[in-house]
Amino acid sequence: MIKYLKIGKIINTHGIKGEVKIYPLTDDIKRFDKLKFVFFKRGDLYEKVNVQGVKYFKNLVILKLEGIDDMNAAEKIKNDYIYIDRENAVELPEDTYFIADLIGMDVVNIETDEKVGRIISVFSTGSNDVYEIKMDNGKIILIPAIKDVVKHVDVENSLMKIKLIEGLI
Repeated sequence: MIKYLKIGKIINTHGIKGEVKIYPLTDDIKRFDKLKFVFFKRGDLYEKVNVQGVKYFKNLVILKLEGIDDMNAAEKIKNDYIYIDRENAVELPEDTYFIADLIGMDVVNIETDEKVGRIISVFSTGSNDVYEIKMDNGKIILIPAIKDVVKHVDVENSLMKIKLIEGLI
């Protein structure tokens, strides 16, 4: 299981005091109100940075981060992603999962116990998510994230069991 979750991308600077504009990668934009710190990925390490202020502008988040005190410093982190550690992630409702936990998950046919493939992407369609699965033969299939299809998800073991209904493959 991934220890750090990507929650936003710095897309620009904001003003002259080092604030940055964040494109949120989370369903609940107001979750930024609760952030005391975020992480930057530097190689294989994650660097903790305290959050000093949060504002909102349209569908973006404006963050003031400790140590980023002018436009030049803010410019240096433009296009970086910000992360949180799993301990500070929001509580998810039952039968919902972080996309980061689903990507790379093995998918198995619950009736035959045969591997279908591996999840490579998740799309939100409004009514339900859709899992893009790459089969071992290279073929791509799309599986709706609905109870009739997705029967069991084991995040700890990175395994999803599905029922293949007619027309999916």
